Amino acid sequence: MTGGISFSGLASGLDSGAIIEALIQAERVPINQLESRRADEQTRIDLIGTFRGLVGNLRSAAESLSTAGGFLSFAAETNLPGWVDVSADETAIAGNHTFEPQVLATADRWVFDSVTAPDADLGTVDGQSVSFDYDGTTYSFAFDAADSSLDEIAAAINAGTGGDVTATVVNSGTAATPSYELVLSGSQSGEPYRITNIASTVTGLTIDGTPPDAGGVAQSANNLTVAGNAFAIVDGILVERTSNDFSDVIPGVSFTMLDADPAGGSPVVNVSVAPDREAIRSGVQEFVDSYNAVIGFINGQNQVDEDGQTDSVLFGDSLLSSVGRTIRGALFSTGLPSGTSADTGFETLNLVGVELQSDGTLQIDDAVLNAKLDQDVNAVADLFADVDGFDNGGVPVGDPLQFVDTTADTGLADDLMRALDLVLKDQPGPSTTRFTSPFNARTEALNESIRRINDRIEIEEDRIASYEQFLINRFTALETLMGQLNAQQAYLNTQLG
Repeated sequence: MTGGISFSGLASGLDSGAIIEALIQAERVPINQLESRRADEQTRIDLIGTFRGLVGNLRSAAESLSTAGGFLSFAAETNLPGWVDVSADETAIAGNHTFEPQVLATADRWVFDSVTAPDADLGTVDGQSVSFDYDGTTYSFAFDAADSSLDEIAAAINAGTGGDVTATVVNSGTAATPSYELVLSGSQSGEPYRITNIASTVTGLTIDGTPPDAGGVAQSANNLTVAGNAFAIVDGILVERTSNDFSDVIPGVSFTMLDADPAGGSPVVNVSVAPDREAIRSGVQEFVDSYNAVIGFINGQNQVDEDGQTDSVLFGDSLLSSVGRTIRGALFSTGLPSGTSADTGFETLNLVGVELQSDGTLQIDDAVLNAKLDQDVNAVADLFADVDGFDNGGVPVGDPLQFVDTTADTGLADDLMRALDLVLKDQPGPSTTRFTSPFNARTEALNESIRRINDRIEIEEDRIASYEQFLINRFTALETLMGQLNAQQAYLNTQLG
C-alpha cells in the first residue's frame, strides 16, 4: 500500500450543510403546496369581498328605485325666475301653476338716536339699561357707567340674545362728521317677530319706541322696518306666510318669493312641474352600471383562454352562479307581473328601453326610454318601484328564506333588493336559529379551510424541524467519525513513514 493508508470516501470533503438543506427542501414540498393552497384560499376571500361590494352597490341602486318617491324626480320651471324660485320633490304631481307675488316678508329693524363716538361711554350712573321684547322673551341689559359705549352695548345685546336679535353699530355720517347709530334687527321675518317695548334708560342713548299701528305702519321714525308677513296669490288663492317660503302650499312644490311690487306691478308667474327625465334616467343608468359591474365580475371570473385554461381562483364557483341566478330571477322572470291582465308595453325592462345584451349586461336605449317616460312616467315607475308597499312588512312567509309580496304591484327593483338581501345578509330562522347567507357561508368555509391548512402546516413544520435536527445529529456523528479516521490515518502514515 504505497502512498499511505486511505479509507475511500471518508475524507472526500462532503458539504453536509448543503446536503441537509437539500433534504429539508425536499421534505418541504408538501408545505409549499399547502402554502400555495392557502394563498389561493385567501385570494378567493379577497375576490369574494370585492364581489360582495359590487352586489351591495347593486342592492343600494335597486333600493333607490324601489319606491315611487325614490324613482320619480320632478323639476319645476318658471317663465320669470327673477320673481320666484321654484323646485319640486318626488311627492309632486305634474301640472301647471300660477304664482303672483304681492308683498315680501320683512324683519323688524329699529335704530337708536345717533351719537358722536362709538367708544364713548353714554351712561351717567351704574345700572342704566336697554330693554325690549322679541319672540316671547324679554331682554334687559344693564350697564356700568364706565362700560356703556355704543360698541359695548351692541356686544352685550349680541351675546345675550344668541343671535335672535342682532345689534350693529353703523356710521350714518361722513368721515369728517361721523354719526354713529345702534341698529337692532330681528332674525326672523313676519308679523309675529316684531321687536316690541323697546326702551333705553342710558342717558346718552335715546329712542322713540312707539309701536306701529294696527295696519303695520310705523309710528316712530326709529322703526326703520316693520316686520310683516309675505303675501302671494297661488293658483288664484291669496296665501299669507311669515317668510317668503311658500313650500307648504302645493304638495311637493316649493316657491320662494324673490321680489314683489306692493303697488300691484308684480307679474303673474307661470310655473310648470314635470318629471325630471334626466334625473330619472340618471337613476336608471346608475342601476344599470351597478348591474353590469356585477355581471362583468362574474363573466371575468368564468373566462377561459383559447386553450380552455383559466387562472381565476373563482372559476366555476357556486357563489357566482347562485348570485347570477338570483339577479336574473328577480329581473327577467317570465310572465306579466302579478295582477296584470294585459300587455301595456311597460311590463319588462326591454319594453322600456333597458335591453339585455348577449353577454348578460344591460344597455339603455335612450330613444325608447325617453319615449316611455313621455308616454307614462308613472307606468315606468311601477315597473321598478313597489308603489303599493310590501304587504307583510318584510317578514318571511312560509319558507323562512322567501320574502313574499302577494300584492299586485311588486316592482323589479324592489324584488331585486329583497332577493339580494337573502344572499348578502343572514336571515332569522325558527326560534333563535339563523340562516347563513351564501356570502357569509362561503367566506366562513374558506376561513375554516385556511385554519385547517394552517394546522397542517404547523404539524409539518414540527416534523421537519425534528427531521432537520435528526440530520444534523447524524451528519455531526459522521463528521466526528471522519475526524477520528483521519486522525488514525495520519498516525499510521507517521508510524509507517
